[in-house]
Amino acid sequence: MANAQTLETIYQLIAPLNKKGIELSPKTTFASNLELDSLTVMDLVAEIEDEFDIILPLNILPDLETIEHVADAVEKIVNKGS
Repeated sequence: MANAQTLETIYQLIAPLNKKGIELSPKTTFASNLELDSLTVMDLVAEIEDEFDIILPLNILPDLETIEHVADAVEKIVNKGS
C-alpha cells in the first residue's frame, strides 16, 4: 500500500476535480465515485507525472481504477528510478 505522503499528494491533485465533494480515500474510484471522464483522467495523469517527475506507461492506465492503484503505481515507478 502506498505511503500517506503519496496519497496526500494525489488527493491534492484530485481535489479541484472532485466536483461532487466526496471524501477521498484509497478506495475511491475515478469512474464510479468521482465520475471523471477519460479526458479529465488524462489531464490528471499528466499532473501526476509532472508532480512526481515520472511517466505512467499507457498500458497500465486501464488497470488504475482507484486512488490506491495510482499511488501504488507511482511509488513503484519512483522507487524503480532511485
